[in-house]
Amino acid sequence: MIQERACENGICKVRVVHTEKIKEARANSPSEKKIDYLSSIFKALGDPSRMKIVFALKDVEMCVCDLAAFLDITESAVSHQLRRLKDLGLVKYRRDGQIYYYTLKDDHVAELLKSALNHMSK
Repeated sequence: MIQERACENGICKVRVVHTEKIKEARANSPSEKKIDYLSSIFKALGDPSRMKIVFALKDVEMCVCDLAAFLDITESAVSHQLRRLKDLGLVKYRRDGQIYYYTLKDDHVAELLKSALNHMSK
């Protein structure tokens, strides 16, 4: 086993596969299904409108009309974005008469946002 790898410009001059490290990485990695789901969450949050919705719902319950006014987009566009977030399990709603009020599904979503913001500030 080579202890030191000679690299130049980020490219290894000596090619060595460390099988034990590969086994460990595989053992510690989530399943393909979980990776796919997590990728879907990050893709969804990669859209600025959905990210703004999630940040708004972090602290307050809002209906589609509130979110449309907040984002300055149509109610139809908000509904479309909320559907995607709901399908991914990021938001939930409660019905009060004819109005649906949306919030984040749980604290994990808020923690994800907090972690990302902390990462940016370092």
